[in-house]
Amino acid sequence: MFIGPVYTLSNNGVTISTAISALQLKPGTNGAVEILRAAVTQGNNVTSAQLVAAVIRKSAAATVTTAVAGTHLNKHNPISPTADASLGTTATGITATAEGTNTDLTIKRGLNLLNGWEWLPTPEERLVVPQSGFAAVTFLTAPASSSWYCDLTWRELRGG
Repeated sequence: MFIGPVYTLSNNGVTISTAISALQLKPGTNGAVEILRAAVTQGNNVTSAQLVAAVIRKSAAATVTTAVAGTHLNKHNPISPTADASLGTTATGITATAEGTNTDLTIKRGLNLLNGWEWLPTPEERLVVPQSGFAAVTFLTAPASSSWYCDLTWRELRGG
């Protein structure tokens, strides 16, 4: 199997109070992507409360703030090529202002605001997102207003 470059999309502690999708990924023209990790935590709310976060596939994009390479989108290996992910307000970005169309609610887990949530799938559980699709780290209901830190890590499957 071809081992492609690995990247992480992070929202860097953006205050979220109404957004449902915190992160959205759209694979680029060179191939599908394999989701390796997702995480959600917050940085300033000290009240214990339950919430549900998920990794989902979308068939239509949410409207997001465009990700910036080197700020929100980072390489794991400095010699890797530039990420192939499509950047834009209806592509790869952070903090949705309008939701797209969810298709597969693949992974959902409850979390406590004081603990956060991290998903490290076994190889058999890894979610593959085709070039024509989207993946998102999302909340199933709007979260409490807080500085949310969300990460989505993937490997690009650029061929082999």
